[in-house]
Amino acid sequence: MARRPRSPRRVQSQAVALRALEFRPMPLTLAAPVHSELIIKKSRFIGCVQPAADRAGAQKVVAALWAQHPGARHVCWALLAGGQSAAVDDGEPSGTAGRPMLDVLRHQDLEGVLATVVRYFGGVKLGAGGLVRAYTDAVAQALLQAEKVPIVRLATLRCAVPYALEGLLRRELDAAGATLLTVAHGQAVALCFSLPEDSAARLRARLAEAGQGRIAWIDEAG
Repeated sequence: MARRPRSPRRVQSQAVALRALEFRPMPLTLAAPVHSELIIKKSRFIGCVQPAADRAGAQKVVAALWAQHPGARHVCWALLAGGQSAAVDDGEPSGTAGRPMLDVLRHQDLEGVLATVVRYFGGVKLGAGGLVRAYTDAVAQALLQAEKVPIVRLATLRCAVPYALEGLLRRELDAAGATLLTVAHGQAVALCFSLPEDSAARLRARLAEAGQGRIAWIDEAG
């Protein structure tokens, strides 16, 4: 039985979906820490946004802030990092600090970013709404000055080559912008290196041709 041709509408919708995938923006992080400072009804809010990969790293930053600001009343923070994300009010009324800070990061389509706000209490209570605005503004003001950069995800590859191919492999790694991590000389030369994920397949194909089948790839599990 002859296959029924696909409808033009279905073909068009698939083409739109493919274009959307092709032009999907890369996730962004920050190039460097950026600070802000606000004075609201005598309370001082010192904000900072910076790159951070995980919760352990974020907690180290917060501990360092407490050491730098022993007289502060609160150090609130929010981390946007996939499954490591967190929002901490640190004694402020629930939902008035960490969550609003995290929402600001989410609205900027960021990933791997930590926002912190150190508060010195000025003696005047701001109320729930005032606190939300203060913590939101402290983070937003810092982000206005921050440089956003694409997140480059790295792949780690391992291979073994005959000694005669070590020079060739090193030249190919340099040309591909790969970072050589370790080299071990035994019966063969074992190399471990990293490079952007989107370049890994091209490099392996090029090495397969240049090495004429004499490059052995080592599985990470091995």
